[in-house]
Amino acid sequence: MEGLTVKYNELTAEQFIELWQAVHWGEGPTLEQTRLAMAHTLFRVSIFDGEKIIAMARVNGDMGLDYYIKDVVVRPEYQGKGVGRMLINEILKFINDNGIKGTEIFVELCAMPDKIPFYKKFGFDSNEAQRLRQFLKVK
Repeated sequence: MEGLTVKYNELTAEQFIELWQAVHWGEGPTLEQTRLAMAHTLFRVSIFDGEKIIAMARVNGDMGLDYYIKDVVVRPEYQGKGVGRMLINEILKFINDNGIKGTEIFVELCAMPDKIPFYKKFGFDSNEAQRLRQFLKVK
């Protein structure tokens, strides 16, 4: 899409929460949690239409063996217009530019079943492993 601006490592906690709410992912994280997460994210990419944030994605990882793509979000009114493709291309470029040349790097993500065909276009595939998770209540 024309007229969009891509920004790197500028995604704020407030923008993250705004997008989280825009896609109705349920009750989001606290501002404090999100600020900490943004400070410790390896790479953040965000896309703006003018001053309005319309999309984001994050990458966590160890810069050597493994990268994990998190929180790929595109505002509903911008979905299906190539914005998600822009996000994933920016992430894959970051990984390629920062990985050790001549090696293979494990890039993983978790996707809802209806989003799997989108990620398969980039070469992602599933295996027999099951995603395990726990929401730990911090005391």
